[in-house]
Amino acid sequence: MTVKECYEAMGADYDDVMGRLRKDERVQKFLLKVLDDKSFALLCSSLESRDMAEAFRAAHTMKGVSQNLSLMRLYHSANEMSELLRDRQDYGADIEPVLEKVREDYELTIACIKQLAESAQA
Repeated sequence: MTVKECYEAMGADYDDVMGRLRKDERVQKFLLKVLDDKSFALLCSSLESRDMAEAFRAAHTMKGVSQNLSLMRLYHSANEMSELLRDRQDYGADIEPVLEKVREDYELTIACIKQLAESAQA
């Protein structure tokens, strides 16, 4: 799998990220760091413990990382979650469907990045 194929598979904007980072090797380097990012796990655990401020920070971090790497599908759902949690004090049922969308987009993104990593090692 090439970097471009990875971007296509995860609904990301290859041309946009190339405009910023210029080389596939550089894009891949930063994409692989996403595998170590703990923002999604922090979002889930913060929501579970009803720590809305920490959940917001985690969603906002995911949004920023996604935007910087042009991971547009994940960016859009993380942005929606971030805005839903902004200045929020209480957990509500409206969070669940947005969290499910973030989870779906996050899992797709991670699966594609792992495929790219496996291709690079082969």
